Amino acid sequence: MSQCPCGSKKDLAECCAPIIAGTPAPTAEALMRSRYTAFATKQLDHLERTHAPEVKADFNRAEAEYLAESCEWRSLEIRNAKEDGASAQVEFAIRFRRDQKEMIQAELASFRRENGQWLYVSGDLNPHIPQRHVNKVGRNDPCLCGSGKKAKKCCGTTQDQA
Repeated sequence: MSQCPCGSKKDLAECCAPIIAGTPAPTAEALMRSRYTAFATKQLDHLERTHAPEVKADFNRAEAEYLAESCEWRSLEIRNAKEDGASAQVEFAIRFRRDQKEMIQAELASFRRENGQWLYVSGDLNPHIPQRHVNKVGRNDPCLCGSGKKAKKCCGTTQDQA
């Protein structure tokens, strides 16, 4: 028994191994986890099999084999996963070591469910996620709590307004 590389803290046999062997992934996130595990365990047939038809021709087997062999796969972090019927997006980051360098790759991947199977459609590498804008409250500004007092005499000077 060994822990699954995808970071689920489950045993590989109970997590990604059945999906890599051909069992349909129950969610797009589960497919993403299994695709990472396929790289980490060098089971590249799974990657090719789970590409949507329109991107199958883009799969470069030689390049995938090189990456699988030349990288030490450190971790997968799922940052966000959203499903909407037969489509989904999974935002993730992978950490790996290659050429004596620690590296991180972030991606926003799109998936589609066809005939009960989730398929990888596309990925946006290192996506720019919209930043949250925060307005700082100055010390002499009125406090946001509505007390009528200055912020410095009420709730403090470090309050953020979203």
